[in-house]
Amino acid sequence: MPADRIVDGIIDIFRRVLETDGVHADSDFFETGGDSLLATRVLSAIVRDHGTELTIAEFIESPTPSTLAKRIESVTR
Repeated sequence: MPADRIVDGIIDIFRRVLETDGVHADSDFFETGGDSLLATRVLSAIVRDHGTELTIAEFIESPTPSTLAKRIESVTR
């Protein structure tokens, strides 16, 4: 899957979980209102939509759609 499509998919997940349209590729999940409980919902959606499991630690280290997309790409190669 092309990187742009992965980023767009993660943006959609963030928007659904955070219930806001104010998300872009470089939006930090936690600065946009997310917390660890909501992060688990994002991680579940990433598994469902992209077939990739990430840990909460990986999510905390890469809390933006663009950095998460890079992690997903590195795992799926």
